[in-house]
Amino acid sequence: MRLKYIGESFGVDSLTNGKIYEIIGEEEGMYRVIDDSGEDYLYSKTNPASLDGSSKGGRWEIVN
Repeated sequence: MRLKYIGESFGVDSLTNGKIYEIIGEEEGMYRVIDDSGEDYLYSKTNPASLDGSSKGGRWEIVN
């Protein structure tokens, strides 16, 4: 599945507003996403944001 992240960009290697990401799995209310770092990390399905609270987060839009 592919999703577009809509929201505040955060971190050099995290999520970028308007960018489409490959979702490789779902775990306990989270998506496992290959982010800008090229690695896979878990992000909230409802409010993807940085773990340190430095961003307000955003939302996902289904692309495919």
